[in-house]
Amino acid sequence: MSSSSTRHHRLHRSGGARDDRYRSDIHTEAVQAALAKHKEQKMALPMPTKRRSAFVQSPVENCTPPDTSSASEDEGSLRRRQAATLAQSLQSSEFWINRSLQGSSTSSSASSTLSHGESSKSQGHNHTQGNALADVLAHTRIDGSNVPPDITSSVPQERGPRGETGTGPAVKGMSRGQSRSSMMDTADGVPVNSRVSTKIQQLLNTLKRPKRPPLSEFFLDDAEEIVEVPRPDPNTPRPEGRQMVPVKGEPLGVVSNWPPALQASLARWGATQAKSPALTTLDITGKPLYTLTYGKLWSRSLKLAYTLLNKLGTKSEPVLRPGDRVALVYPNSDPGMFWVAFYGCLLAEVIPVPIEVPLSRKDAGSQQIGFLLGSCGISLALTSEICLKGLPKTPNGEIVQFKGWPRLRWVVTDTKYLTKPSKDWQPHIPTANTDTAYIEYKASKEGTVMGVAVSKVSMLTHCQALTQACNYCEGETLVNVLDFKKDMGLWHGVLTSVMNRIHTISVPYAVMKACPLSWVQRVHVSKARVALVKCRDLHWAMMAHREQKDINLSSLRMLIVADGANPWSVSSCDAFLNVFQSHGLKPEVICPCASSPEAMTVAIRRPGARGAPLPARAVLSMGGLSHGVIRVNTEDKNSALTVQDVGHVMPGALMCIVKPDGSPMLCKTDEIGEIVLNSRAGGTMYYGLSGVTKNTFEVIPVNSGGTPIGDVTFTRTGLLGFVGPGSLVFVVGKTEGLLLVSGRRHNADDLVATALAVEPVKTVYRGRIAVFSVNVFYDERIVIVAEQRPDASEEDSFQWMSRVLQAIDSIHQVGLYCLALVPANTLPKTPLGGIHVSETKHCFLEGSLHPCNILMCPHTCVTNLPKPRQKQPVGVGPASIMVGNLVAGKRIAQAAGRELALIEDQELSRKLCMWPVTMHQFLSEALQWRAQTDPDHVLFMLLNAKGAAVSTATSLQLHKRAEKITASLQERGGINTGDNVVLLYPPGIDLIAAFYGCLYAGCIPVTVRPPHPQNLAATLPTVRMIIDVSKASCILTTQALMKTLRSKEAALSVNVKTWPTIIDTDDLSRKRPPHIYKPPTAEMLAYLDFSVSTTGMLTGVKISHAAVSALCRSIKLQCELYSSRQVAICLDPYCGLGFVLWCISSVYSGHQSILIPPMELESSLPLWLSTLSQYKIRDTFCSYSVMELCTKGLGTQTEALKARGLNLSCVRSCVVVAEERPRLTLSQSFSKLFKDLGLSPRAVSTAFGSRVNLAICLQGTAGPDPSTVYVDMKSLRHDRVRLVERGAPQSLPLMESGTILPGVRVIIVNPETKGPLGDSHLGEIWVNSPHNASGYYTIYGEESLQAAHFNMRLSFGEPHTLWARTGYLGFVRRTELLDAAGDRHDALFVVGLLDETLELRGLRYHPIDIETSVSRAHRSIAESAVFTWTNLLVVVAELSGSEQEALDLVPLVTNVVLEEHHLIVGVVVVVDPGVIPINSRGEKQRMHLRDSFLADQLDPIYVAYNM
Repeated sequence: MSSSSTRHHRLHRSGGARDDRYRSDIHTEAVQAALAKHKEQKMALPMPTKRRSAFVQSPVENCTPPDTSSASEDEGSLRRRQAATLAQSLQSSEFWINRSLQGSSTSSSASSTLSHGESSKSQGHNHTQGNALADVLAHTRIDGSNVPPDITSSVPQERGPRGETGTGPAVKGMSRGQSRSSMMDTADGVPVNSRVSTKIQQLLNTLKRPKRPPLSEFFLDDAEEIVEVPRPDPNTPRPEGRQMVPVKGEPLGVVSNWPPALQASLARWGATQAKSPALTTLDITGKPLYTLTYGKLWSRSLKLAYTLLNKLGTKSEPVLRPGDRVALVYPNSDPGMFWVAFYGCLLAEVIPVPIEVPLSRKDAGSQQIGFLLGSCGISLALTSEICLKGLPKTPNGEIVQFKGWPRLRWVVTDTKYLTKPSKDWQPHIPTANTDTAYIEYKASKEGTVMGVAVSKVSMLTHCQALTQACNYCEGETLVNVLDFKKDMGLWHGVLTSVMNRIHTISVPYAVMKACPLSWVQRVHVSKARVALVKCRDLHWAMMAHREQKDINLSSLRMLIVADGANPWSVSSCDAFLNVFQSHGLKPEVICPCASSPEAMTVAIRRPGARGAPLPARAVLSMGGLSHGVIRVNTEDKNSALTVQDVGHVMPGALMCIVKPDGSPMLCKTDEIGEIVLNSRAGGTMYYGLSGVTKNTFEVIPVNSGGTPIGDVTFTRTGLLGFVGPGSLVFVVGKTEGLLLVSGRRHNADDLVATALAVEPVKTVYRGRIAVFSVNVFYDERIVIVAEQRPDASEEDSFQWMSRVLQAIDSIHQVGLYCLALVPANTLPKTPLGGIHVSETKHCFLEGSLHPCNILMCPHTCVTNLPKPRQKQPVGVGPASIMVGNLVAGKRIAQAAGRELALIEDQELSRKLCMWPVTMHQFLSEALQWRAQTDPDHVLFMLLNAKGAAVSTATSLQLHKRAEKITASLQERGGINTGDNVVLLYPPGIDLIAAFYGCLYAGCIPVTVRPPHPQNLAATLPTVRMIIDVSKASCILTTQALMKTLRSKEAALSVNVKTWPTIIDTDDLSRKRPPHIYKPPTAEMLAYLDFSVSTTGMLTGVKISHAAVSALCRSIKLQCELYSSRQVAICLDPYCGLGFVLWCISSVYSGHQSILIPPMELESSLPLWLSTLSQYKIRDTFCSYSVMELCTKGLGTQTEALKARGLNLSCVRSCVVVAEERPRLTLSQSFSKLFKDLGLSPRAVSTAFGSRVNLAICLQGTAGPDPSTVYVDMKSLRHDRVRLVERGAPQSLPLMESGTILPGVRVIIVNPETKGPLGDSHLGEIWVNSPHNASGYYTIYGEESLQAAHFNMRLSFGEPHTLWARTGYLGFVRRTELLDAAGDRHDALFVVGLLDETLELRGLRYHPIDIETSVSRAHRSIAESAVFTWTNLLVVVAELSGSEQEALDLVPLVTNVVLEEHHLIVGVVVVVDPGVIPINSRGEKQRMHLRDSFLADQLDPIYVAYNM
């Protein structure tokens, strides 16, 4: 212990303008030293990128300066401290943040105007190295993109509201001075001087620092994935003292004239000293307003007691009986009314429960007050007339029902409403017993408000103990600045004062705000002997002391500091003494004390003798404290905590120190524990909550052997501390401020003190800072939230935040998880203006805090992640040896559809009115045959947005139109057979006619989605690219599109002079072609199918005539299609199965196709569903985007649709055409929503296709319903499938992708060894079928590599079959269901695209799983997408709410991904709705998104780089 009592030491303390509650010069020096140490390392953190409009400042009128703000308990800081030494030492711009970056990063729009060729001027020479490295990183992906060529990375394309119009990303504001060609210069579309990649490089640099607990090397594949438990450090300090002995307070003296009950005191003074002043209240200017004498207090309390018992109900049915609980609702400015109400209740023997005045329906914590009122069974509230008028009312004048409150009857207690008691009525004043006298409210760490019941005898004993400890005398004057409704303000200022006939001068909080010196003036004027204050009052008085020269405080014999238990109080006391010693303040009168709602006063320092040395201080090591042991700090003064004592135990009490968690074992003498107290003067229980009461009020400490030390019960105080030399009590914190991180304890107040010691504090308000912990991934994580001053710049805030991180890291050796700054005056406040911490935490976790700046540091503080997995060497081991159809003792994972050959028999083909398959292998022949045999049969009908048929085509009409197109091709195009022809049409019958026209001419059609006329810049380059890649010799299109292709607007984005021949087919010649081409073999190409994959690759596949007829035959069988059928198709007709169903299937099978272009749904949502109902359609095909549009847009309108007669009971199968994992939640919501319209829940199913085979599965009429299984996500990351029960933690539901089509075989293969896998194993899906595509169509010379995709052989097993690799991961599972042939059904489950999976920490993640979690994180996340960049996980979230919610998403997204996927998010990007690009099938284009992000083209609302 070092004594710091020397005068010399004090003179050097300046009365600074910082909140001196948390002021300690030593600590400030410590913080400076810690930051200086960091400065040498020069870490540059990437500053977040924020769109200007997103920097929402609270409106000016809300930004009250701190001293007048809406009552903040401990703010202050009226003038900034002069000695800003730290500020100067940190002025250098390299510190912590690279200035050069900030020039270009404050606003995304400012920097994105730079064209890619030139670097911004502010990115000076010192940045070239970083850029060079960023460039190298930017190009690392090139090698990976060899199959098939990625040639669309820079071609964005807009889409409507999640509709189906684009193949590429919709990037807003792309034309900011960036020419497309300059973007193409870099191989994968990442411009060279991309700001984003520089920032990410910076982020990577900061993450290169070693983490504190080093991670163990390898992850054992077999072990369950568990949290990494840090090994205990052998150097951890351990307690070495002997077991503590309970400390006894002095005996409680017996004085002859002590009253038998507190009410008896009032009765005595009321009768004998009626003129003696009891209470003086002040007006807002600090002048005395009125004085209540003991006589008045007695008579008014008597009237109130009489009124309560006799006048509220009838004689037979009184409203109140003795023992009932009553709420006291009085404002802080009206102590007089409160005193009368409190003593009136005591005299009536009803139990007063003082609570705060509710200000609005949404008060912070109002619901918890409701819980208190409910648990106490309160139905009546007493209040004053003025207060009642001020309560919020409903329009008809009733008091609003506050959130969570029971219904209350309000009773006004102003004197004019009270009745004088009748002559014969006397209050009943029994001797104090164990009945409850009053209930004091207390909020727990979680925010629940409980009522501590104080019995009559406890109340009296406590007053006696305080009288003895503080040596109160009759007639003294006491100045009380504290809240008189609870705690020390009530105990000293209302109860003990009346017992001793003390004159109390009550200084309300409002007066303190207007005139911080008012309490000091009151002491001076009325020569008060005792003052009752908190540290903030000392601080405020000190700030304002220069205004008053002639103040004398020599009358004070006790200055009671109510929050002296806060370890940071020592500096306030010192500084106050330093200023006011010259005004007569004696050093020995400062009396810190410690109290808790449960045990009441725990300890108080008695006033010392004049001139006696002041008690010593404890200088403790923070490191020791975090391990719960007391070590005098010797070596590192940076991490020291100086604590003052709070005096001795209260008279008549017994104190022990026990371990704060687990059983209450006595601590050793050098160990910090929770203080427990046995005393008659404490609370007795939590009213109405017997369970919680036992753990707090009935604790029996045990010794190290576990045996109880006696049979007396102790009460937990919630204070952490130890007993020092001379039985002095020291408090180092509270259990409610305790943060337990990785087994070490940190105190919230200590962290606040460190944060506030970081200069310059021009960024935040003092006293408006909340520190709490949230539980994320099996440990507590520390969050600091502070209010930012309105004039603080982005740069200052970020700099301050980064310094706070370093200071806390250095001094407390703990990492912060999140540091958030919110606009001024937006944190939830307690009634007296402090920050409501539990409510702040609730807002943080709920995403309603709306920060204006945020810094997340999960990389530094999450040290318990599982070890990364080491990939096992790949090799075919003996376990994989095959025996028959078994691999490693399991059935081989393969499945097949029905045989196609079975239907060759002629009988059946006549029955199905099917044209003889053997004769016509070609679609052109099929159409000709239909035109001859059934010329008037309508094959196609196209609907518009109103649901009317705009055009139809019979077999003959289609044949004739196709002939005309053939003639035009041969005439105007000079086309040779085998040439590629691009078909550029909106969805419709023209497209179909042009397709058959090409077949008749022997050309190879390539269907391309037309460019979007409103967004040519983004959509035309894709068209151009397909035309170039396919080497098309001619374009067939409509007149309108032909004009568009040659327009000036088009010329801005592509070279319009080099288009191939363009033929418009709107007016055709009447000529017929001389002959119709018939291909020599069925292996010849029928058409090319171009599509942009989800990884952003443009791939064209070659489809032969044989494959087309096999596919059509397969679909015909599976769906039982024949001439009398009608099928509704709402799909994009440009690629994949959508194209086959739109253009080809009807001609083959003869059914009628009703065509609904998906874009029509945007203007008329119910179009598709009403068509199904109107035409009584049995089979329909749609895409996920269509289903999503209907679910989101029509979900609320099912009643209206039903009223219009919409009926979906006719639908037997509704198939979603997709190339992805089935979206189970969407399908289920769709089925549930439209169940009311008659949709059968069995109808909805999915199809699955890929580039190598357009349709592998399709749920037709035959076969069992699709099954759903639940797999364990943790195993899936290890490439294993473990089936679990529904509802198991970490389970993922997967739906079967439909029945496998006839003629198709699939097998699950290990993508590395190319060997077959067993049943229920995850592997790549390989497919063998007559309708496989024949190969990729490409201009690059990598045919051999790509041919391999289509002609693979297994490495062992069945080496002769040729398979095509789909690139999708999945598994086959044999189910209990039977298929049509009566065999057990093999179900195929698709998990995801191999190319899209993210390899992180040695595990394989599917983006969709992370995105599902992210979208659940906050109600305003409309959609999300994830990708990786240099091993960092980047999450892009679309914000559907207001921009001020943008920063709320950052911690929630980080939390949910950490919790559910055990991954740390590196970058969170918040963007506008519709920014995530989607292709025509509704699949996210994540690679496009990544390229746009790196090229800085997303115009994000906010980009957060997690440290």
